[in-house]
Amino acid sequence: MSRSLLPLLADGEFHSGQDLAEAMGVSRTAVWKQVNRLVNDSVLAIESVKGKGYRIPGGIDLLDAAQVKAGLDPRAAALMGRLEILDTVDSTNAHVMRLAEQDGLTSLVCTAEQQSAGRGRRGRQWVSPYASNLYLSLLWEFTQGAAALEGLSLAVGVAVARALRACDVPAVQLKWPNDVLYDGAKLGGILLEMSGDAAGSCRVVIGVGLNVAMPDAAAGAIDQAWTDINTMTSSQTPGRSRILAALLNELLPLVADFEQRGFAHWREEWQSLDALADAAVVLHAGEVPLAGIARGVDARGALQLETATGLQSVYGGEVSLRAAS
Repeated sequence: MSRSLLPLLADGEFHSGQDLAEAMGVSRTAVWKQVNRLVNDSVLAIESVKGKGYRIPGGIDLLDAAQVKAGLDPRAAALMGRLEILDTVDSTNAHVMRLAEQDGLTSLVCTAEQQSAGRGRRGRQWVSPYASNLYLSLLWEFTQGAAALEGLSLAVGVAVARALRACDVPAVQLKWPNDVLYDGAKLGGILLEMSGDAAGSCRVVIGVGLNVAMPDAAAGAIDQAWTDINTMTSSQTPGRSRILAALLNELLPLVADFEQRGFAHWREEWQSLDALADAAVVLHAGEVPLAGIARGVDARGALQLETATGLQSVYGGEVSLRAAS
């Protein structure tokens, strides 16, 4: 897909084929072919009206590297290395993992307009329509092994909540171990993947997905209650580039400091955002569900589940958590 055409149509206004051709330095036929390719691939709805030209109804909010970098505070700017903004990718996490293995990278920020195979926890599909939401993967190298990273995904949730607050988005809540909620509906999720030495130097890819302006046509594939920032802000959505910069302002210092601070530094704030604090819940792990009362998390990020036999510590993994019916 050519991004040279899309920025010209991003404003939602009509642009003639001749104007587009001149701006792109191509023929009108080439413009027509690009438009048809986009429409046939069902990437975007592009309206064509004789005598007016082409437009994307409502426009689109494309990610802009210059805007992202301009929105970084001094520490985040100093910590950020390479920034990749891709058009379409299978999964930003998978892409970053490949680069880490092939090129030996230790620091990278990657985002994309669209994912063709976006992933959530437990292999679930992450619906990833074009130029609508945020799909962010941050690669970072840690030196003290996996034990020093306990609770990292929970701390990332706190960072996401802080970033959204900085963008004037209504306050969100966090559901253990890695969901971002608003009014009980899922707004986003976090997926961490590690490679390297679990007892020493290792690389972690932190994936964050946020629904910003989910198109109705894409929402049918979502199998749970969901929301997006557009709904939360009554269509006064901060630009995606602004949100991305705010996320990096929180995430980059977090990963740089985490081995020294540990999750204990983030625990109190996580508890204040806990969507299921003191709620009756059921944990599903394998064949046997476990019922109890959610009592927050400990300094290692383990869920504290009060059961009939006492308080149990439950760690992350292939576990889902649902409010008891």
